[in-house]
Amino acid sequence: MSASRPIHVLFAACLLLALAGCGGPAPETTADAEVDAAVSAADREAAERMAHEHAHDVPVATPAIEAPPRMPVVARAVEYARQNDTAVTGYLAMPEGESAEPLPGIIVIHEWWGVNDNIRAMTERLAGEGYVALAVDLYGGQTAQDPERANALMTALMEAPAKGRDNVRQAHDYLVSYLQAPAVASLGWCLGGRWALETARELPDVLDAAVIYYGNMPTDEAALAPLDMPILGIFAEDDQAVPLEGVHAFRDQLAALGKNAHIEIYPGVDHAFANPSGGNYEPVAAEDAWQRTLAFLQAHLKDEGDIN
Repeated sequence: MSASRPIHVLFAACLLLALAGCGGPAPETTADAEVDAAVSAADREAAERMAHEHAHDVPVATPAIEAPPRMPVVARAVEYARQNDTAVTGYLAMPEGESAEPLPGIIVIHEWWGVNDNIRAMTERLAGEGYVALAVDLYGGQTAQDPERANALMTALMEAPAKGRDNVRQAHDYLVSYLQAPAVASLGWCLGGRWALETARELPDVLDAAVIYYGNMPTDEAALAPLDMPILGIFAEDDQAVPLEGVHAFRDQLAALGKNAHIEIYPGVDHAFANPSGGNYEPVAAEDAWQRTLAFLQAHLKDEGDIN
């Protein structure tokens, strides 16, 4: 896009084009089904650990969302996908004003609480760094206010992985086709961290980068071999939901496969230490992880460089 477009024109065009779409989950291959079966067994164990970790947690805002976006942004709900003839609504944010060129995109994936105000605020913070940020909704418009409800929503998603993958695939199409994003990354926390990787698995040849905040990760070669993008993994040393042993296995498998991946393990912090919601926030580690994330996104979505 060589000519500038007012931001309200971009939003209107996005909405109209999105409504014209008619997506549906793609059929799974036998290989996909075999990987899913192995992953699902591990996911069930991870879900139990996560439920235990969050047993007394609530989706209160953390300091991660206190800082305003670095530049003014505009944001609104948009319909970015269709599944079973039903519109899927997310939250789109981008820098305010006109841009002579299309901006890189970020698929923002929520925690197990769903797309709440805290996720929307973090989406705006990402947009304020010069990106078009789309918070996808893997819960069909539902959110949770307590761990029991969050666990139920997470379990339903876990039992329908093809629908979730179709969701993030359409989100990518929305950013590339409708907003002409020249590069796109996935980014998420906790459950969203896992789905940042699932997005990479769904789009191994076209996703430009993935940022994973302490999601439960597969470690088998079949799940990781197709990945063809830089990966930044942010993990916590004291995490009981995502044990360090699995993080090391994930890191080692990526290294054995020759992937461009950097795994950062923060000492002395617990699961969800940088989440937009919850009670485990650790400001020093969270700020370092945020700055590392911004540098990674800058390198791989804007500079096309390499960073560790």
